Order: sequence, then structure tokens, then C-alpha cells
Amino acid sequence: MRLGIDLGGTKISIIALDDEGNSSFELRVKTPQDDYRGTICALRDLVHTAETQTGRRGTVGLGMPGSLSPRSGLVHNANSTCLNGQPLKADLRDALTREVRIANDANCFALSEAIDGAARDHHSVFGVILGTGCGGGLVHNKQLINGPRNITGEWGHIPLPWSSADEHPGPSCWCGQQGCMETFVSGPAISADHKHRTGQQFDATDLHERALGGDEQALASFARHTSRLARGLAMIINIYDPDIIVLGGGLSQMAHLYEQLPPAIAPYIFADDKAVLIAAPRHGDASGARGAAWLWNGHEKSQ
Repeated sequence: MRLGIDLGGTKISIIALDDEGNSSFELRVKTPQDDYRGTICALRDLVHTAETQTGRRGTVGLGMPGSLSPRSGLVHNANSTCLNGQPLKADLRDALTREVRIANDANCFALSEAIDGAARDHHSVFGVILGTGCGGGLVHNKQLINGPRNITGEWGHIPLPWSSADEHPGPSCWCGQQGCMETFVSGPAISADHKHRTGQQFDATDLHERALGGDEQALASFARHTSRLARGLAMIINIYDPDIIVLGGGLSQMAHLYEQLPPAIAPYIFADDKAVLIAAPRHGDASGARGAAWLWNGHEKSQ
């Protein structure tokens, strides 16, 4: 049995998978806020509950915001800031009395969709997370691509490419830079851009409903968002040239992206073949936990 955990800012999800990817147990709980020790206890209790309910002991994989520093073994780059600087892997290993494999949550999403999701029939995959933040993961032949710093796929913290004068230098990002992709294409970024242009405050979901109802200002905000997202994805295509891009996170439920992104990306692709395959996730918001479980698929290295 493979247990996969998706550690998010507001919720923690666990899933138990067999060798064929069938689920025998799933549970979600609220994430303890700004409480590292409480988070460790919540993760431990979820594993114990899953194993009690299934009657089996499993391997444990964890997807989280941020990643582990290969140099120090501590968490870095997590927007759930209580994790930063903490020995998460060591503490969780001690709490569960077994080895744990850990990867960035966007990497887990990409791995899930590559193994048995929307990208299962493709060799190279870029998995995108578009929600409260912006992240990504690269998979080739059903194996994660990892670099020496464990930051592969962190396209949320690169500058918006082909930016216009009114987009430069861009909003300030929590990472300390300005104009990061996350400040242009995440859910909060859509809301902030709309407020800046109109003075009206709506979250991304409400704004989407207004756009579906024909609100011209909301439609204009999503048109800007699509353009910015397209430019960011075009740069990834020019670097990695994936067979398929799979969108995840809350914004992936917005159907217009699958229609509007391919033609918006095309002018920026450095090739005569401008076709782009963009897919919705097969497993929805379960992909993060499923991908964490698949960290024990026999190919992925422990992190």
C-alpha cells in the first residue's frame, strides 16, 4: 500500500493506493495554521488513521509547498512559512518510524498526471499549478526531473516574459522579487489586477462568475490573465518542449483556458509547429496526494 499526503495551506489530504492506482482510503483535515509541531502531529495522525482503517502498513510520500534543501535538509521556499527552516523529513520520519519521501506539491501533481492521469500516454509533461500560488513540475518517461537545488519547475518565480511597459517591473512577490509569474497568473493575482484596473474587489471565483455573465470588465481582466499565462507557458515550451501541459489548481476548472491558451501561446513558440496540447487534470485536486503516493513507484529517488 502506498500512502500519499498533500500538505496544503488550508487542508491536508491523504490517499491510499494499490499497485494499480486504486484508492482504498481518502481523508481530508484542516491544516494547523502557523503551527509546525501541530502539522507534524496532524500528518502522523492521518497516517495512523489510514493504516487503522485499511489494516495495512504503507509507504509514505508527502507533497508540500516548497522543497527540501539538498545542502541543509531543511525546508525552503514554502509559502506556508512555518515550514521554512524546519527539518520536516527528519521529524516526520521520527514520528512515523519509517522513511518518508518528500517532493514539491507541483511535482507530485505532475507525476500523478503523468503516471495514470491526463498525460499517461505522453513521454514529457509539464504540470502546472494555478491556485493561490503558481508552480510547476517536469516529468520525463514517468520520472520527475530534479536538479541539484530541488527547484526544477519553479516557473512561478521567473519574470513575466515579453512584458509590456505597463507590466514592468510588476507587483512585489513574497519571494522578494518583483514581477514574478505568480504575481500575474495566480488566483489572488487576478483579483489584485482587477482591483487595480477597476477599483472593484472580487476573488477569482466571483470574478469568473461575472465574466461568464458577460461583465466586460471581468472579461478584460481574464483576457489579460490569459495573455500573461500564455507568455509564461510559451517560455517553458521553448525550453522544455513538452508533449503536453496539464493544468491543476483551482483555476484549472475554468474552461476558457483550454480554448484560449493554445492560440495565445502560438505566436511565441520558436518553431514552425505552433500546436500546443493543454489538458485538464484527470484526477482533479486528488492529484497532489496521488503523486505523493507515486513517489514510491520504484523509480523516484528519495528526497
